[in-house]
Amino acid sequence: MKASQKVTARILLIIVLALALGSLAACGGKKDEVQKSGEKKVLYWVDPMNPKNRSDKPGKAPDGMDLVPVYDESKPAKAPDKKVLYWVDPMHPAYKSDKAGTAPDCGMDLVPVYEESGAASTSSVQGYTSITIPTDRQQLIGVQLGKAERRDLHTMLRTVGRVAADETRLAHIHTKFDGYVERLFVDFTGKEIRKGQPLLSIYSPELVATQQEFLLAARARTKLSLESEAISRSGDALYESARARLLLWDITPGEITRLETEGVVRKSLTIYSPANGIVMTKNAVEGLRVAPGDSLFDIADLSRIWVLADVYESEIAFVHLGQEATVALSYFPGREWTGKVTFIAPTVDPMTRTVKVRVELPNPTMDLKPEMFANVSFHHMTRAVVAVPESAVLQTGARSIVFVAKGEGRFEPREVMTGTKADAWYEIKSGVTEGEEVVTQANFLVDSESRLKSALAGMTSSPAAAPATSGTEKPAQ
Repeated sequence: MKASQKVTARILLIIVLALALGSLAACGGKKDEVQKSGEKKVLYWVDPMNPKNRSDKPGKAPDGMDLVPVYDESKPAKAPDKKVLYWVDPMHPAYKSDKAGTAPDCGMDLVPVYEESGAASTSSVQGYTSITIPTDRQQLIGVQLGKAERRDLHTMLRTVGRVAADETRLAHIHTKFDGYVERLFVDFTGKEIRKGQPLLSIYSPELVATQQEFLLAARARTKLSLESEAISRSGDALYESARARLLLWDITPGEITRLETEGVVRKSLTIYSPANGIVMTKNAVEGLRVAPGDSLFDIADLSRIWVLADVYESEIAFVHLGQEATVALSYFPGREWTGKVTFIAPTVDPMTRTVKVRVELPNPTMDLKPEMFANVSFHHMTRAVVAVPESAVLQTGARSIVFVAKGEGRFEPREVMTGTKADAWYEIKSGVTEGEEVVTQANFLVDSESRLKSALAGMTSSPAAAPATSGTEKPAQ
């Protein structure tokens, strides 16, 4: 071998020895940091290149290196008065053991992990763990707290609606006999009329014949009243029959009395309005032939109207009969009308997935007109409930999480059941009690740290990461 090759081999040997000594020194340094005692007893000395070579006194190894002392570690520092969860390798924390011993890598003593000291405590919420955040760090990330308190929640449900006529205040005008329209007194749609106001007059040959029969029955009753009782009763029956026929044709008792008094048959009959309202439909024209059932007029009383609001099926729980509602129209800025819910449809519109809710309200000035669009607000007041600020609740989709402050910087995750959301507050049905403090700001950072620590704890406690059950077994790589 050449001289240069010998020099290179010696240099490589020196580097390898230096690295080995450095590794042992680091292991020993870590060991000294873990132990808190002062003087330690030397058990024996070992060859740093071959630990199987031992000696009971210091000296030189066969390869010329100094022997390394091995100290007595049988009396570790006094453990705190807490339950030991497990032991870990100080150089490889992923290695765990259920009893004390030495690490398989460098021979260091395993370090005990105590309950609520070496790791974050567990939590009943899967995927989360309780954490401790120092006060200065809380101020740095902006953690703020609020209290769960008992309060009334006022919900305002807003939707759109349509103004409609009150169906219970509609009147349909038609005749019960054939005839012809002779004269119109109401001659255009939209005209406002009063109850008893004349609408039109109709000529009917059938009606003329019935009037003549009634007058004959009236005269016959007068003459037969002087005869025997049986004959008199038959005259009365004939009279009542003719009179009833006129009444069934909607001839008023006043018209019948006037006919009997005057004794003159009228060619045409006047039809009067049965109610106050607005003419919504007019089909009658002069000279028109009409038959029973033909629609002549539709009259609607708009002094009270309906607003038909569309409420989504997901929000229908906030609406109930008798509930107060406010109606506003863009055509009248600043004005509001107040009514009450009088009907909730029993079915859902399959196209819009909404439920029709009827609000009834007065309309004395006729400003609300059918088919107008309106904005409808439903007021829902809940009873006193335990509530937390809206920002305190983290919605994960499958559940709702709140972080409860337990004091001394410790935060515990809780799964809660939420109810009504109103006025930037959430009703809490379970999970948090009145008076408990919850995180209201920076809870996303707290949530991230809690989930991260829970994930790390799961990794270190999984079988792949910590299969060892004793202090002499090496973890799987």
